[in-house]
Amino acid sequence: MGGRHRTDELDDGYTSPREASRRRRGGRGKVLVPLAGSVAFAVLLGVAAFVIVNRDGGCAEDATGLRVTVSPDIHLAVSQIAERFNKAGREDGGGCASVKVAKAASATVASGLGGSGGKVGAMDLWIPDSSLWVTGVRAKNPSVPEPAVSVAQSPVVMVASGSVVPNLKKSFGDASWTGMINATNAANVDGPGRKVRVLALDPALNSAGLGALLAAAGVATASGVGDEQLVGAMKTLSTSTVKDQGALLASLGVKGRRVPLGVSSEQGVWAFNNTKKPEVPAVPLYPAEGTFNLDYPAVVTAQDAGVRKAAEAFVKELGTPAAQKTLQDQGFRTPDGEGGKAISDADGFQAEAPQALPTPDPKTVASMSQSWSRINLGTRLVTLLDVSGTMALPIPGTGLTRMQAISRIAIEGMKPFPNGSEMGLWEFSTHLDGKGVDYRETVSVGPLTETVDGVLRRNLINQKLAGVQARATGDTGLNDTLAAAYRMMKDGYKSDKINTILIMTDGAGNDDPDGGMSNQELLKLLKDEFDPEKPVSILIIAFGPDAPKGKRQMDAIAKATNGDAYIVKDILEIRKVFLEGMKRRLCSPHC
Repeated sequence: MGGRHRTDELDDGYTSPREASRRRRGGRGKVLVPLAGSVAFAVLLGVAAFVIVNRDGGCAEDATGLRVTVSPDIHLAVSQIAERFNKAGREDGGGCASVKVAKAASATVASGLGGSGGKVGAMDLWIPDSSLWVTGVRAKNPSVPEPAVSVAQSPVVMVASGSVVPNLKKSFGDASWTGMINATNAANVDGPGRKVRVLALDPALNSAGLGALLAAAGVATASGVGDEQLVGAMKTLSTSTVKDQGALLASLGVKGRRVPLGVSSEQGVWAFNNTKKPEVPAVPLYPAEGTFNLDYPAVVTAQDAGVRKAAEAFVKELGTPAAQKTLQDQGFRTPDGEGGKAISDADGFQAEAPQALPTPDPKTVASMSQSWSRINLGTRLVTLLDVSGTMALPIPGTGLTRMQAISRIAIEGMKPFPNGSEMGLWEFSTHLDGKGVDYRETVSVGPLTETVDGVLRRNLINQKLAGVQARATGDTGLNDTLAAAYRMMKDGYKSDKINTILIMTDGAGNDDPDGGMSNQELLKLLKDEFDPEKPVSILIIAFGPDAPKGKRQMDAIAKATNGDAYIVKDILEIRKVFLEGMKRRLCSPHC
């Protein structure tokens, strides 16, 4: 034979600590004696003998199986570390550990552990991309263990295609969470949102998206930004949300009227550039106020004592210099923020870790998650438009009648509502649809994208609003109209939407000389009919000099359904009013 086979050495030059102990164990040590004799006998006979030793086999016979589930972005790095760990036959306090690494979206695992129905495979060690998931899970299921340590880090950054960064800075300025809120403020039609389109990752599915939302909210609160502006930003972001980080990064190079600006983990940007190799690389932009970090916590979920020892041994391995280098080579930072050669000052990356924002407490995380969920509930709304005689009166100094002003306000108010909304339009005035019927359904309630008589419902509502005429001899007839609309909305209630009645009037209150429901009867009906489990709220917007006269009754009507009443002085106020209404949906029905 040309050389001796060393069974006590591994391919990478390390001696397995397992081998020394195995040689002292009687049962297996005796096997070597006849084997050695057989080899010697073969040599004496002049026969070429080859001893093939499976260096992993001895460990695998009694190895402790360790099932590790990790976030997909860190799967490759952890798999490489596990492969070396398995080859080394590392002791875990009583035997070897055989590590098998699987990947699963952190949101899916968190949903399963929290009892929300997500599918979770058998696992002994979980490494999600953020402690935010663990915080949420433990709030629902306290039996889930706290994280042991963080194994890596990646800051949440803004990101843009390198080709647009110079123009982005001109219209957006330096990267900041404040700038992101300004660019997504639905009430600021002349702001940076005219030139910049912010793409968000769904916070319900992606921790970088949730981290960005928490960072923006924290910075906004600290700087005194009003709740309406933050809610408006959230509403705008909800219409430009991307579920997958890869899809978001790929879309940054698509040219359009507005420059796309996204949110990602720093490692996600690195991975996109190095695996997809786009013609123009994506560039990470570090927010001036600081940011949150994805911290990849290790959560030992094993119940068996032996498996727990194996998990703890592997977690310890993940903290070794060799393992940390593997993670750095894949674009991650160490738990203390140190980047490797992959994260350098090239292509916009910065070697120095960005300032870390304080981690929010569990209550804040839960509140933000709930707010996002509620702001994304669809809208089911019917607008009751006052077409009584007083609406034909002119508004001094404007050249408009009250009817024209209210119609413009209604058209403007519809703009923030996404296409998934369900809306309809009624007009009201006494005897509008025959004697004793004070209302008429102009457009039935339904999806804005649905075709009605050959026209999209959104366009049809706008057409009706633009062409509506006041009835010169008509009285208001509000109470009977509202009672009918309330019953209609309650009968068709949809739990996945915010169900609202919007009244647009000049504020003169109910005026029905022929009788009809009194104010007291209406209030009693609303209080009796209101169901906090299926809330239908009333939002009243009044415009005109008579509006203050009816404010008391309007407030009483709104309060009976946890709604609100507003008097607006000009059309420009309407967006703020609608943002107020959106803000209320975050607390409804307990505002």
